[in-house]
Amino acid sequence: MIQTPFRSLTNPTQVLLPPSSSSSSSCPSSLRFSSTLFSFRGFSLSSVTPKHKSPLLSPLKSSMAESQKSNAVVEVFEKEELPVSLAKYVADVSNKFTTERGAFTVCLSGGSLISYLRKLLEPPYVDSLEWSKWHVFWVDERVVPKTHEDSNYKLAYDGLLSKVPIPPGNVYAINDALSAEGAAEDYETCLRQLVKNGVIASSSVTGFPKFDLMLLGMGPDGHVASLFPGHPLLKENKKWVTFIKDSPKPPPERITFTFPVINSSAYTALVVTGAGKSDAVHSALRGSQNSPKLPAAMVSPEGELKWFLDKGAASKL
Repeated sequence: MIQTPFRSLTNPTQVLLPPSSSSSSSCPSSLRFSSTLFSFRGFSLSSVTPKHKSPLLSPLKSSMAESQKSNAVVEVFEKEELPVSLAKYVADVSNKFTTERGAFTVCLSGGSLISYLRKLLEPPYVDSLEWSKWHVFWVDERVVPKTHEDSNYKLAYDGLLSKVPIPPGNVYAINDALSAEGAAEDYETCLRQLVKNGVIASSSVTGFPKFDLMLLGMGPDGHVASLFPGHPLLKENKKWVTFIKDSPKPPPERITFTFPVINSSAYTALVVTGAGKSDAVHSALRGSQNSPKLPAAMVSPEGELKWFLDKGAASKL
């Protein structure tokens, strides 16, 4: 029988193994557990094609200034260049925190995000990053076994974690043996202990955990994490981690960070690709203040927010 791949309260000497349907891991409480088409920086254009310059500059500056997201950067890439720029960005943030505080806390999402991190597995990053100082979390997770195709853990394991030397005790998955509510409570308990132990920083502004880097994707409907348009969880402002049993996108049962946690992060990257998401990108970045905000438009971290878009996703800006 394959043992659980994570450190638990009672077994502090596990090794990182492939997902197992028999796993009942819980998040540990111990320490050991570009060539851009155009770019907006502070919402002023750095470069833009002439045919887009006139209609794009003024509305975007106006709508974002009103939403007070002056800490945001929007960059648009040729699709093959996006993973290159994203890898450099992640590596730069990793190097900053491993140097400054000896640890790097990064939160992963599901979907296509992991595939866009693939350049981290190539030189110079695969050999130069201090993987031993990485602490990996999930912004949201589907309440399914870790062997299930819908598991965000399995996605990350297959595409990244199995290929780099991150210590197994530094990878914090949900306890998939619990109910959605139980898994959310368990994960929040874990985070609180890690804040207490100093692994995760704490925001001096909000009191919520302050992760070093939050890596987010966005769905065609504008959802981020497992926070969906119009859902009551968008207003949750007390819990760090909550659960959903009626996700409009299957599987229905999930756990997710809340917006106060997402928005307490030091650095946040929102990675969005494909023309099928262009309407949601347009709404999030240029939407009217009088219309309901999409979840993606509610991402407004204490630190830096950077949108990584390909030309398809940015086609309606």
